[in-house]
This record gives sequence, C-alpha cells and structure tokens, in this order.
Amino acid sequence: MSGTFVGMPAFPEAAHAALADPTLRGNLRHATHTIRAKRARAVAELPDWARLREAGRRIKDHTLRHLDRYLEQVEEAVTAAGGTVHWAADADEANRIVTELVRATGESEVVKVKSMATQEIGLNEALEAAGIRAYETDLAELIVQLGKDRPSHILVPAIHRNRGEIREIFAREMGDWGRPAPEGLTDTPADLAEAARLHLREKFLRARVGISGANFMVAETGTLVVVESEGNGRMCLTLPETLISVVGIEKIVPTWRDLEVFLQTLPRSSTAERMNPYTSTWTGTTDEDGPATFHLVLLDNGRTDTLADEVGRQALRCIRCSACLNVCPVYERAGGHAYGSVYPGPIGAILSPQLRGTASEIDASLPYASTLCGACYEVCPVAIDIPEVLVHLRERVVQGGPAVREGNRVVLKPAKGHAAERAAMRAARWVFAHPAALRGGQRLASRTRRLHPRTLPGPGRAWTATRDLPPVPAEPFRDWWQRTNGGRDDVK
Repeated sequence: MSGTFVGMPAFPEAAHAALADPTLRGNLRHATHTIRAKRARAVAELPDWARLREAGRRIKDHTLRHLDRYLEQVEEAVTAAGGTVHWAADADEANRIVTELVRATGESEVVKVKSMATQEIGLNEALEAAGIRAYETDLAELIVQLGKDRPSHILVPAIHRNRGEIREIFAREMGDWGRPAPEGLTDTPADLAEAARLHLREKFLRARVGISGANFMVAETGTLVVVESEGNGRMCLTLPETLISVVGIEKIVPTWRDLEVFLQTLPRSSTAERMNPYTSTWTGTTDEDGPATFHLVLLDNGRTDTLADEVGRQALRCIRCSACLNVCPVYERAGGHAYGSVYPGPIGAILSPQLRGTASEIDASLPYASTLCGACYEVCPVAIDIPEVLVHLRERVVQGGPAVREGNRVVLKPAKGHAAERAAMRAARWVFAHPAALRGGQRLASRTRRLHPRTLPGPGRAWTATRDLPPVPAEPFRDWWQRTNGGRDDVK
C-alpha cells in the first residue's frame, strides 16, 4: 500500500481496466447511489442550507487569506496548553518527525484513527521501514489494510468491496495481524463488525502511542477536532500515553463559532447524518486525563504552492466530505484506484495535481478525469467550483506557464503528448481572429459535407471513438442570416 500510489498508470489506462470489472462497478453503483440519496434527504431538512454553504465558503476563504496569522495562533495556543508543535515542509520531513517521536517512546506499535494526511505522505510505509507497525482502526481502513489494498473513497475507503469479499479478507488475514476472526464467520454486517471489534479491542488496550489526523483545528484555543462514526477515534485519542496528530495546514478555522457551521454541513454531506455520532475535541494535555504527551505536526506538502494559485487555491477549502465522489459519473464507473492518489474523485482530480505538480503522467491526466457536468460543484458544502479548476489545470497541462513549486516561482513546460492539441487551439484562435477566414472555412465545410468522415484520423480518434461527429449544416449561419434577412423572409 502506498499513499502516493507511485507507478500507477495514467487515468485513462487505469480507468479502462476498472471498467472491465463488473463486480467493482456494481459495488460502486450501489454504494454511491445509496449515499447520495440519503445525503439529499438530510440536506433538504435544512431551510438555510444555501446560507450555511455560503458561510462555509467565506470562512474558508478568509482563513486561507490570513493563513500565516492563524497558523502562528494555533502554534501559540497548542504550546500554551502543553503540546509541542512541529512544522513539516514535505512528506519526508513529516515521516522523519513522526518516526523519531515514536522511537523516543520505545514502542514498536501504534494505533491510528483515520487520517488522509498520513496516507498522503505514506506514513505507514515509513514506520514499517523503521520497524514500527501501524494498525488502522477505522473499519474500512482495517479492511483495506488487511486486504493489502488501497483506499478508493474518502469516506468509505473499502467501498469497492462487498460483504463476501470482506468476510474472506477477515478470515484469511486477521490472524497474521492479531486476534483471528471467529470460527464460522458469516458475511452479515453484525458478524463482521463484531469480528473487527474483538480484533481491535486488544490493540486499543495495549497501545501506548496513537496517531491521528484532524478534521478541524480551532485557532483561538488550539483545539483539534475529529468527527467519526464508530468510536475508534475516541479510543485512539484518549487511551494512549502519547498522541501524535498529523494535520494539513489548511484545516484551520478561526473560532468555535466558525466550527459550528462545519459541524452542521460535514455530517449531512458525508454520512447523511444530522450530527456525527462521535465528535472528539482535545486541547493540549491535561493531568490524569488522556495522553500525557501531545505532538502536532503541521503538514505543508504542496499546500503553500496551491495557495499561491488564485484559481486553484479553492481546492484547499475541502472538508473531505466526499459528496462530490458520490455524484460523479466518472468516479462511479472508474472507481477510486484509477486516480492514483489517496484523494480520488473530482476533488482528487484538482487537489493531487496541485499538491504533487503535473510532471508525472498520472497527475497530468487527472484534470481530464471529468465530464465537466458540474454535479460536484452543486453538492459541495463549501462551494468549490471544481469544473473551473479542472479547466484551469487543463490549460496548465497543455500550455505550461507560471506556477509555484516548493515555494519558488517557476515556468512549467507543457506536458508531453499535447502538441496536436496546442496546434489545433492556436489554429482556432487565428481563425476566430480573422472573420474572412472563418467565413471561408464555414462555407467550405458546408459544401464538402458529404465527403466528411464519420471518425477523425490521428489523435482525433480518441474523441470519435466514444461519440459521433456532429453533422455540418448545409448552410453556414451567416449565409442563412444574410439570405433570409435574419429570418424575416422565411416568415413571409
């Protein structure tokens, strides 16, 4: 399992393989349709949903504009409350910090509450290389880990697995990781949940080090917030003696009043619940209550570079609700693995190429993993205009241009494989800038319409392989307008 999915093919190739798996497509279709229908009902209960959405957008935009000030405020508040703050510029630095902190405790095992940031940096692999075993405790993450798999959804990482597959994974793998699955385990949800509970309980009671992420950080008090549905987070956050939280720098909200907005929009957008079953908050350390030592690792890893992009920075508003995945027709058919990142779906298509750059084949392909239908924007609880960012990133892939990478202003070269597209766009720009040439081209196309092929040659075959060429009209619009006096002569 790799947090960065190094070596994955470009999205079209990976998606093509996924489309050939009928079981995968059936699992995804059933799960996404169920989740989005429940979400729609939960959102419809709030008459002020549109105002909450706008409030969330404004809070996030304000925070991002003043991120430097709020980060310093978080550091001061956490330190004053007895915690220690570490700054990590990239994945390697974050992994080194966490590994050293665990080694300092003398422990060789840690329990984790689901954290996409640690998956993003490949923390489990880094800990394993140092002789430290990390146990995922979220049920879906446990399924992924035991199955030597990769997460394919933000909210439900094992969405691509059905109950029969999960039963087989538990029966086959649990014994190698701790307490084995019960004899005669069935695939009923109750039996699978009980097997996971028994397996994890001994790890919770034995663990001395916990690793978490956070959904939010409240700047005014230095409080971290984790919302979850199973109770495993509560166990990981309270039982260990040492707690290490790895959190992206964009997860800040200025005040508790701001947090109130997201505690209404996040559960309805993600699990279709009015509120999360477990909302855990902690501020530093407290004598004889919870972990005695707390470390906060603030992770950049491309976020500052993304912040420098006036169009792309809105991706940092994301609160990881996964609503955009559940309505996306591309995700529903291709699945999360095709995106080659821990951030799949529409949000992954705009976030990963900004965090990692567009130099690799897969990152250059992600902005094209969309129909631009706009359904993702309509359901986003913080109003991220994902189609706008996708078009913006497509321009960057094809044209190159100025960008910020690792804090430095650079000029990106166009990605390979887009020479024909660039030539076509330049030709179109010239034609549209010269009306006489445009008029002549339209007349020529109309007069030769019977000779037009049904499919395009060369690179154009990729377009016409899945859609028909639109028929050329017998007469250009301009000629019709002049001949009919704007349609008035036709009326006569």
